[in-house]
Amino acid sequence: MFRPFLLRLRQHQVPVSLREYLAFLEGLSRGLCLYDSEAFYYFARSALVKNEAHIDRFDKAFSATFQGLETLSLDDVLTAFDLPEEWLTALAEATLSPQEKAMMEGAGSFEDLMNTLRARLAEQKDRHQGGSKWIGTAGRSPFGAYGYNPEGVRIGQDRSRERRAVKVWDKREFRDFDDGLDLGTRNMKIALRRLRQWVREGTTTELDLPNTIRASADAGYIDVKTRPERRNGVKLLLFLDVGGSMDDHITLVDELFSALKTEFRQFRHFYFHNCLYEYVWTENRRRFTERLSTWDILHQYGSDYRCIFVGDAAMSPYEIAVAGGANEHWNDEPGQIWLERARQQWPRHIWLNPAPQSLWARTHSTQMIRQIFENQMYPLTLDGISQGVKALS
Repeated sequence: MFRPFLLRLRQHQVPVSLREYLAFLEGLSRGLCLYDSEAFYYFARSALVKNEAHIDRFDKAFSATFQGLETLSLDDVLTAFDLPEEWLTALAEATLSPQEKAMMEGAGSFEDLMNTLRARLAEQKDRHQGGSKWIGTAGRSPFGAYGYNPEGVRIGQDRSRERRAVKVWDKREFRDFDDGLDLGTRNMKIALRRLRQWVREGTTTELDLPNTIRASADAGYIDVKTRPERRNGVKLLLFLDVGGSMDDHITLVDELFSALKTEFRQFRHFYFHNCLYEYVWTENRRRFTERLSTWDILHQYGSDYRCIFVGDAAMSPYEIAVAGGANEHWNDEPGQIWLERARQQWPRHIWLNPAPQSLWARTHSTQMIRQIFENQMYPLTLDGISQGVKALS
């Protein structure tokens, strides 16, 4: 039954041994993850993946193997399994017409919203569903989940629905961009190659053919000459916005990330969410446990580095301009201050935006970021990359 899954894993270059596959089957036969698709995924990953570098390949193989299972009807599932009743109880979601949404007003300033939330937390004692005041579900309150409000705080929801929240109080999981992606075209790499600056460094291990010929002719015997290998001397820092609305651009940013990793030897990348603040991270699975101080990075990498920010710049304006306005934590300083510090430390910098350029004017935060970067924002297209590379050069 699971042999196609094994073959798919090997097609995606996940090195699964026969012993690991048999251990996976034994765990299933002992009922370690009955009726739970999420538990099945994590059990399969634990049993079959032995290197974190292969997790993204595993995800692709898993998706390709088990896609379509969600099309089974509820009657088919109930006929096959005796599921607990509480598992079949769906959480209510608010359904409002566009006219009803347009009639609703926001909560005012960011400070008013936070003060109101503190008051609700002090007053509320029980769970609430519906309504426009309490923290709950399926209502019009600025606080809660699975409802609607033009400007609120999302609490206890597994994913973004309306993309209207100015702050999110959930622990969300983001995934790293895949640096092993095989590009379907070389155009992006060719555009990036214009940023090359060749230098010779390291030990003399490369054959210097012209000098070898000249020295051999002078000496009357083969006199081999070597020289340091020629490498791209450009140093590059990449800051990647991840999660939220950036999920719509994963494939495009994957291609850029893979191309940059291939073309630049002196390359470091960091992740942030929406706007740059006091810490960043290099692995999204460990972003809560292994954070890096932005101050340390500003002092560690000199001004000779080029710096590229990648993000759609779509967020609440509070996240850029207000202390405490960050989406997932309380920031002591506005994001704008951190962006200005980065620009001052790395004078050669650009912002690449994967969102269509025709939509930039519709988002106030995009205009704010563009102004901070003094119009050094370019679309994440081949022409935009070419313009950005020219600016970095």
